Amino acid sequence: MKTLFKFLTLLATVSTFPASAQQAQHFNDYTVHYNALNSSMISPEVAKVYGIRRSDSRALINVSVLRNTDKPLPKAVKATVTASARDLMGQVRSIEMREILEGGDAIYYIGELSVRNMETLDFTIEVTAEGQSRPFEVKFRQQFYTE
Repeated sequence: MKTLFKFLTLLATVSTFPASAQQAQHFNDYTVHYNALNSSMISPEVAKVYGIRRSDSRALINVSVLRNTDKPLPKAVKATVTASARDLMGQVRSIEMREILEGGDAIYYIGELSVRNMETLDFTIEVTAEGQSRPFEVKFRQQFYTE
């Protein structure tokens, strides 16, 4: 649970930076939260726990899926998550996503990819929440700075 707190603190901290702000899209009873940031922004301790390679030239994609309930807080749900990034030249990179379970009540999907200074990427994330047959599609654009 201590690691979860560190990870959530990290996400709250980086969401104060415009280039890596936490973003969300709503799909009926579900909310998909997503963000992308340079992996060097993650503390060495958190990177070690999750096997993340820290570098200014590496981006980390983070996705979580919450189901809105009648309770005060939404519930994290498992999902099938796929992601890709397209650069401005049209080259597409598939991003391998992996699931992280924390304490039974937090579920994250993270992926990593290499980035260059001032590179702009268009991300497409497809999320199929457990029990759903149709995926939700999230698209966003982000520029990375490595120097």
